[in-house]
Amino acid sequence: MTRAFVFPGQGAQTIGMGKELADSYPAAKAVFEAVDEALGESLSSLIWDGDIAELTLTENAQPALMATSIAAMEALKAEGVGINKASFVAGHSLGEYSALCAAGSLSLADTARLLRIRGKAMQEAVPVGIGAMAALLGLDFATAQAVADEAAQGEVCQAANDNDPTQVVVSGHKAAVERACEIAKQKGAKRAMLLPVSAPFHCALMQPAADRMAEALSEVTISDPAVPVVANVLAASNDDGSAIADLLVQQVTGSVRWRESVGYMAAQGVTEIYEIGAGKALSGMIRRIEREIACTAVNNADNVAAVAADLA
Repeated sequence: MTRAFVFPGQGAQTIGMGKELADSYPAAKAVFEAVDEALGESLSSLIWDGDIAELTLTENAQPALMATSIAAMEALKAEGVGINKASFVAGHSLGEYSALCAAGSLSLADTARLLRIRGKAMQEAVPVGIGAMAALLGLDFATAQAVADEAAQGEVCQAANDNDPTQVVVSGHKAAVERACEIAKQKGAKRAMLLPVSAPFHCALMQPAADRMAEALSEVTISDPAVPVVANVLAASNDDGSAIADLLVQQVTGSVRWRESVGYMAAQGVTEIYEIGAGKALSGMIRRIEREIACTAVNNADNVAAVAADLA
């Protein structure tokens, strides 16, 4: 069996995520403590006992989701399941940072600080109300891209997330995204709806955030990953640490090529994927992309024990 570990992106956050892991595994608790120290605040208190609206703020959600994923990874390690059990790692948007941390390319403290910077920079790149994102359901990627191109009309409108064969997210100026919803319906989309997001991620409007991340990434040490990382912008694996910063900068304005990334892993012989961290959203996407891949969510102590019994 060839396995991959994948890490979720924004939207998977819930109050209480990771608490059971922290209570069950000292190594998982240590992850949250290290992230709190790196950020100079008790993010763990917000994650476990805070307000969901505050946790959902991009600058909080990004490091919080990463911390939860790495805590789950540390719990697995405590049971004898290390990163070497995977042939590939990958993550959806911010999840790529979790994947890189799990693979040893980035330290936990640096990853937390980078995601705090990334969250703030992405939020501040576009004034509230200027941008939007919308999910187009029932159109393939080529059609969704054509819809975005037609809707742009001199503004920004891009296919931002190629999630699975039935869902593409477009991003850009609000009026252009609204036009894309109407055009998509005319072209046969089952649904086209604006998403409750705070900024238009993964499009050209994020260039100020990309510039900020280039600066931040230049100040940290990035090592070769212990296992190849399937990069969002490549939809292919990379194991060269010197290329990682540029790939992460490109990711801010580029499309998240998740459908292609899963297809790439399947073509490399991956038959089992473990979703490490909050929620099960990626597992649902993966099943729609490659039905033959077995998906397992790892987000609580029972999951960890079950996976350890299979893999340790």
